[in-house]
Amino acid sequence: MTTPLPDDASKASAWSSWAALFASSGTLICCALPALLVATGAGAALSTLVSAVPGLVWVSEYKEAVFVAAGVMLAFSGMLQWRNRSAPCPLDPALRQACMRIRQTSTRVYEVSVAIYLIGGWFAFIQPLLQAL
Repeated sequence: MTTPLPDDASKASAWSSWAALFASSGTLICCALPALLVATGAGAALSTLVSAVPGLVWVSEYKEAVFVAAGVMLAFSGMLQWRNRSAPCPLDPALRQACMRIRQTSTRVYEVSVAIYLIGGWFAFIQPLLQAL
């Protein structure tokens, strides 16, 4: 027996959720990870990480662009999630189950992406403002 494949709309929604997760992870790398390392007294680990991955400095320099790109991807993914929330699934039980499973997975990945984006935004923009007060 072969594994049933979901429809194209569900696949597009799932792929956009994974792309949003990838983009929102960039917000953690640029902002939350360095803040966490410094806050826990692991500044030496941060300097080692920066020397091993020099691109991290570039991502941190252009954090506004990283957040805009991630926000656009999250908005697009959210739009696809909203559009497909009540799309019909096939009548075949195996195909229907595959459709529902990919829809649930896609929704969970999107929710994790939004949470990562918000955590990164906190450390990038709000936490520095609170420390300046």
